[in-house]
Amino acid sequence: MGLIEKLLAGVQSLLPQHLLSRLVYAFMRIRLAPVKNTQIALIGSMVGVEWAEAKIQNISEFEHFNAFFTRELVEGIRPIDPDPQSFVSPSDGRISQSGRITRDRILQAKGKTYSIRSLLANDPASGEFENGYFHTIYLSPRDYHRVHMPLDGKLQRMIHVPGRLFSVAPYTVRQVPNLFSRNERVISLFETTHGLMAVVLVGAMLVSSMETVWSGLVTPPRGRKISRLDWSRRDIELKKGQEMGRFNMGSTVILLLPPGAVAAIEHYESGDDVVVGQKLGRLR
Repeated sequence: MGLIEKLLAGVQSLLPQHLLSRLVYAFMRIRLAPVKNTQIALIGSMVGVEWAEAKIQNISEFEHFNAFFTRELVEGIRPIDPDPQSFVSPSDGRISQSGRITRDRILQAKGKTYSIRSLLANDPASGEFENGYFHTIYLSPRDYHRVHMPLDGKLQRMIHVPGRLFSVAPYTVRQVPNLFSRNERVISLFETTHGLMAVVLVGAMLVSSMETVWSGLVTPPRGRKISRLDWSRRDIELKKGQEMGRFNMGSTVILLLPPGAVAAIEHYESGDDVVVGQKLGRLR
């Protein structure tokens, strides 16, 4: 199994990752009814989408496949944990890894770690998360693809980091060193009453774009330079459970909190399912 995983991961490094993602971007926005309806019905059934959770039930009402992929859910179907001291899952998906950050190192997979500073593109605030806490959540194609706030926060800055687009499927995470700090990503830094919080949306193979509610589409377009935007004077304040962004295709969300913010975290094993609003831990 390990050899097969290494071969599959190696093949990805040879593929035109961004070109494939741009093609998917166009393909998932075809508006011709017979095509997009077939895409929705076929792919939705293949990946096991929970149709009953979708606010729109008639596939013909979706503008294109991507509108279905980023579908809104029935109101109230993802209740937000009511404990005012809790922080919650920002997305549906599976826990990839979670726990304590060791100095500057985050666990990626068994035997593999990577640096907070590299993940956050050497942002000056990177040091605030040393010895803090993290949760890495993998979204599969069947999952709800909107990302929500883990706790109340005021947006300080957003960083777009160009990079590779390796798959973030579990086998790739096990095989590709520093994957999350090599892939393209959108970093959002929020000031909270418990210190700084980072929510990182990680791009991946065939993830055709990422969006935030305050800036709209972030990727594409893509460039080679890191983009750092100061939003601290815009008074963008989002409440726990409020939508903050979305993936157009599956990927990974990484949540970082500083050491002084967290009193305890819930026990999750790698591979455990979580949903938006589910309690991840308790704040001090």
